[in-house]
Amino acid sequence: MTGIELKSSAFDDHAYIPRRYALEGENVSPPLAWSGVPDDAAELALVCEDPDAPSGTFVHWVCVGIDPHSDGAGSGEHPRGGTDLMNGYGRRGWGGPHPPPGDDAHRYFFRLYALREPCVLPDEPSAEQVHRALEEREVASGTLVGLYHR
Repeated sequence: MTGIELKSSAFDDHAYIPRRYALEGENVSPPLAWSGVPDDAAELALVCEDPDAPSGTFVHWVCVGIDPHSDGAGSGEHPRGGTDLMNGYGRRGWGGPHPPPGDDAHRYFFRLYALREPCVLPDEPSAEQVHRALEEREVASGTLVGLYHR
């Protein structure tokens, strides 16, 4: 399986996400750029989740139906062609990091999936439903990990 390169101009892989992108900051999505999407991808799907949340994996962003010919989205911008599903806060779109005060830094996994066919998910998918649906259709993926603590 080929790999997609996923990066952000706001933070490096395994580095701290600036407060601007956190729920307690401006709560805007960070800029993301990607390359290496296979030509046969039907669509892209973007997921951001925190596996370190006290109640289990917390979904911060799920966007499906992204144009496979796109190469990123700027800060606070929506990926071209994408449809936002509900996040763990019960809102559509990006919901920034907000770990409990005093916790060690949480990890925020941004994953971009190239899919061989469109992905259909419930409006409020669980982390397990997202993974199952995407992994069944995945032809390539890329991961960027950011850290955040309060």
